Amino acid sequence: MAEVMLMPLLSDTMTEGTVAGWHKEIGDEVEIGELLLEIETDKAVMEQDSFFEGTLLHIGVQEGETVPVNAVLAVIGEKGEDFQADLDAALAKANGGSAEKEETPAAEATPEAPKEEVTETTAPETSDDGRVKASPLARKMAEEEGLKISAIKGSGENGRIVKRDVEAAIATQQSAPAPATAPAPQPAVSAPATPPPPPAGVEGEAYEEVKLSNMRKVIARRLGESKYSAPHFYLTMAINMDKAMTIRKQLNTMSPSKISFNDLVIKAASLALRQHPAINASWLGDAIRYNKVYNVGVAVAVDEGLVVPVIRNADMKSLSQISAEVKDKAKKAMERKLPVEDMQGNTFSISNLGMFGIEEFTAIINPPDSCILAVGGINQVPVVKDGEIAVGNIMKVTLSCDHRVVDGASGAAFLNTFKGLLEDPISMLV
Repeated sequence: MAEVMLMPLLSDTMTEGTVAGWHKEIGDEVEIGELLLEIETDKAVMEQDSFFEGTLLHIGVQEGETVPVNAVLAVIGEKGEDFQADLDAALAKANGGSAEKEETPAAEATPEAPKEEVTETTAPETSDDGRVKASPLARKMAEEEGLKISAIKGSGENGRIVKRDVEAAIATQQSAPAPATAPAPQPAVSAPATPPPPPAGVEGEAYEEVKLSNMRKVIARRLGESKYSAPHFYLTMAINMDKAMTIRKQLNTMSPSKISFNDLVIKAASLALRQHPAINASWLGDAIRYNKVYNVGVAVAVDEGLVVPVIRNADMKSLSQISAEVKDKAKKAMERKLPVEDMQGNTFSISNLGMFGIEEFTAIINPPDSCILAVGGINQVPVVKDGEIAVGNIMKVTLSCDHRVVDGASGAAFLNTFKGLLEDPISMLV
């Protein structure tokens, strides 16, 4: 009996996956645990090992195709084995327990009606039971566009109709000339009408449409839900970083990993969370969860959008440990190789745009957190010290809060503790 491998659920937010590349071809021998393909999820490109051993008999999703979780990826069994029955059973299970039924064109339902002539260039391959071979995604696309799946030529394995075949059929349909119609009678005129000029700014315009990546889709969905479901309010505070700058220079003469201002921010935030449990909380709909661990998510920009590596138990780690961990996870995140478990479990998040010259901004809360801290750059500005005007190094931060969980006074108290830690950073080291 052949084994059918389905698109796995690789993260708690994953609804579909894209095949980034196959490491095996049809006919190759595969062992359990051997690298079979790479899958792009909403968070990373992940290597996927084979669940079964045998010969790769069938590839259900071509490179670059996106399919939902539980779609058929591959069939593995004995060489030369007839796997169609096993494949149909897997498709039926994925469709809720009932196999797909091929629609019969009305013209072919009546014996007396002339049948449409199908040439060899358009006839799709069929299985032993007469069903047209097509991927579930291809069937769905054809149905949405009103195309007969039986009229599309398949380019997949054994003539199977896949996504690109339906896209080609759609393009052909859209480019086909409209049927000629008899011209409507026109009134007699003394001179031919002059066609109106084209709208200004339309002719020659250039643009590019880029298909959304899985990551960008999830970012749009989750942050949209957060912004419009969680009542945000914002608290901004200015922090004097003079002492933090001095102690950072001293620490970097001893630390095995160069400590950044962002590392100081992570450490100060985690220690402040200890004293303000309302900030380290999550909204559950009918309850509020007060987390007893202090896991700080750090937003990292990548080409496709944003990922949030998590520094677990940041309050218990030294600045050099935080520095090394942030650098390692940020590098993996930018290479899309960060494990999913390293992007889960955050109880508080930080977004720092100071290195891009941003003085201050507001950030959207990263679910399931109730707060996110937006950190701006350090700027030299006039400040009053001991009754005199002097130059101070000021950093502005803005705390975005979910008002269902956090009240204004609670957020302000957290920021005051956070500010005290950064303005007297030696307190973080004892």
